[in-house]
Amino acid sequence: MVDPSDEAGGGRAFRLVLVELRRRLSGGRYPVGTLLPPQRALAEEFGVSRDTVQRLLSELRAEGWIESRQGQGSRVLVGRPVPSATPRPTGFRPPTTLGPVIGEAFEGDEVALDVYTLTSESLYAHIRVQSERIHAGVITPQRIAVRLILPAETLSMPYPRAVGDPGDPRLPTRLRAITRAHTASLRTVLEQLRSERLVPCVEFEVRRAELTPAFELYAVNGDEVLHGPCLPVVRTVFLGDGDGDGDGEEAEAVDVLGLGATLTRHVGDADQDSPGSVFVTSMTAWFDAVWELLAE
Repeated sequence: MVDPSDEAGGGRAFRLVLVELRRRLSGGRYPVGTLLPPQRALAEEFGVSRDTVQRLLSELRAEGWIESRQGQGSRVLVGRPVPSATPRPTGFRPPTTLGPVIGEAFEGDEVALDVYTLTSESLYAHIRVQSERIHAGVITPQRIAVRLILPAETLSMPYPRAVGDPGDPRLPTRLRAITRAHTASLRTVLEQLRSERLVPCVEFEVRRAELTPAFELYAVNGDEVLHGPCLPVVRTVFLGDGDGDGDGEEAEAVDVLGLGATLTRHVGDADQDSPGSVFVTSMTAWFDAVWELLAE
């Protein structure tokens, strides 16, 4: 039961309910493609007002977990299994999504992430989840270091683009706006952890490359890599009308999926000649080389 006095303004109890909803989404209690319980049911279960439930759902929508339509409820877009505490095997791992690996990494004392991707949307969504876990005292990392390579804003890319009208400027403009917003939010979330003295050492740096992303790369703590191609899909993109209710313009677009995309996981071991170690070494070396080149 949440103390009503702690609901307003997103207090600690509000955040704990938000963490619980994210835990259920990530743990599979609310599977991808299904509808969340009605707002009334959520309000009764957690002992909060309908207004608070609406703010919670708004937060989950902003983070990319769900989508909501008038009169149709809130549908789950992203899910992940709960990270396992059992020792991980080395070498090739079954395909996974980004969430469980980020969650596992943040359970250690030090977190080092090297990321090359189209936008910072997925990274922000998952680090935001870990930030809430830190605020709730569930995990206590002592150092977080993130290096992020994004495509240059001046780069002309084949996606996203409007079907039948490749010259439509609205989709590239939308992509740039999304990337700027999530990168700024990611920086803010990390800097708050440091300023609030929840994480003693936080490092975050972004560099832009004249490279069209053909794949996503996440190198974690120097000993594992998540890697996957950017697969173009045709989907409906909501351009919005500025009021945030999702009732604005729509466009059929060639785009690539970010949140919830399936990635191949490679883990290194003591044998430097093992397939996992070779792949991790080669991809981290690629990232380091590009990173240093962009410093010139």
